[in-house]
Amino acid sequence: MIAYLEHFVHGNDTESPPNDDVSSLQSSFHFAPNSIASKDFGGMKSSTPLAVLRPYTTADVVKAVKAAATTTNLTVAARGNGHSINGQAMAEKGLVLDMRATAEEPFQLLYVDGVPHVDVSGGALWEEVLKRCVSNFKLVPRSWTDYLGLTVGGTLSNAGVSGQTFRYGPQTANVTELEVVTGKGDSFVCNENQNSELFFASLGGLGQFGVITRARIVLQQAPDMVRWMRVIYSEFEDYTKDAEWLVTLPEGDGFDYVEGFVVANNDDPCNGWPTIPMGSNQIFNPVCLPSSAGPVLYCLELALHYRKTARSSEVNTKVDRLLGGLRFVEGIKFEDDVKYMDFLLRVKRVEEDAKAKGIWDAPHPWLNMFVSKTDIADFDREVFKKILKHGVGGPILVYPLLRSKWDDRHSVVVPDSNIFYIIALLRFIPPPPKGPPTDKLVAQNNAIIQLCYNKGFDFKLYLPHYTSQENWMRHFGDKWTRFVQRKQNFDPLAILAPGQKIFSRNQLK
Repeated sequence: MIAYLEHFVHGNDTESPPNDDVSSLQSSFHFAPNSIASKDFGGMKSSTPLAVLRPYTTADVVKAVKAAATTTNLTVAARGNGHSINGQAMAEKGLVLDMRATAEEPFQLLYVDGVPHVDVSGGALWEEVLKRCVSNFKLVPRSWTDYLGLTVGGTLSNAGVSGQTFRYGPQTANVTELEVVTGKGDSFVCNENQNSELFFASLGGLGQFGVITRARIVLQQAPDMVRWMRVIYSEFEDYTKDAEWLVTLPEGDGFDYVEGFVVANNDDPCNGWPTIPMGSNQIFNPVCLPSSAGPVLYCLELALHYRKTARSSEVNTKVDRLLGGLRFVEGIKFEDDVKYMDFLLRVKRVEEDAKAKGIWDAPHPWLNMFVSKTDIADFDREVFKKILKHGVGGPILVYPLLRSKWDDRHSVVVPDSNIFYIIALLRFIPPPPKGPPTDKLVAQNNAIIQLCYNKGFDFKLYLPHYTSQENWMRHFGDKWTRFVQRKQNFDPLAILAPGQKIFSRNQLK
């Protein structure tokens, strides 16, 4: 439904003033206003970089990193479309690279062993990739995020998760080649067979090992239409059994998209029943709910792709067969047939609505995490039904993913369970006095995380944010040694991505 939303505002301040540390770059770069990199979508952190540079080519990125390496203290952060929540793309008194400047090139279709791929810039938005691939080639990437106003390099540095992940894996599993500029200022083309350690390290690597300047993405034929559906559950056990059954069906036998979310069992316009219908002509009828329904309900969101040439009876038959095996509440079902591109861009409406309500620029204390199947029922009981029973002022996503679709060679870490759930608390709340204090919401996030530790849950933060290396070591677990070794290999001075707060400049020297 919603993975990420983004805002990128250019202020009226002057361009970054040259400094002795960056004077060598003055003739090579356009210096952008510092204000564009001093804040992010999260709105809870601020940082003043020494300079904001707009690189237009990979060679420009190389120049910037090498210039930083000649100093004793400069760091470099690659900033995509500014959608980080906790300052991950910031560089206090360092260099910030506005990667959107690289967005136009390359963009090239090619076939590898008969399979279509597209080479795109790390600074391109996924929305741009979608539109150009469909209009030029009638092809599309297989795996998406829900919100497409994110850069290719940004999501590949984390994972990239949405309702197609159960089928094709995260976006990191759908890339066959990268061009990366390491913390040493060297540019490499890398894939499974060439510079493979850098390739695996960079995917989900939180920007620690290199700046992704190009990615080769697997494509497939673009569908024309989508049958989009939502059904409701009052019992979490029924919801999880059905969702897990759907994501384990063989390709071609099930839906093409499976997500879900939690809503408050009331008429709250921001957290309850009104958030479930997909259009103004649809109405939620609570009369159909069983008397045993608790404080929250669960909505399973599904989609089936099809061609314009498909007979409606064929689409109906497949949908009815799949829905017939589910245990959702009878009498509460919503569906619509929409164009494929409109479906993928559906979160645009959320963005527009948030702007209209004046909450787009408010702080966003979001929390994203993965929780194993073995612990998800306890999480529901302790968090959804108690701590969050009144909602969060935005979507609460919860749906299953398959560990088999994730590559252990990548840097991203996930729970050990064969099936685990993504949970996302995506708050859209007006700032005080209309909304609660941001620090109170951050404290609630921290309480949820601490509860998971106390209960011994098998979980990992997604889009993680920690302020101590001890917590980072706990996050990576037995992969921490590999992570440190990769850092020593590709960014030994710890120049890159200082906003992640994993390593300090020169720490590994």
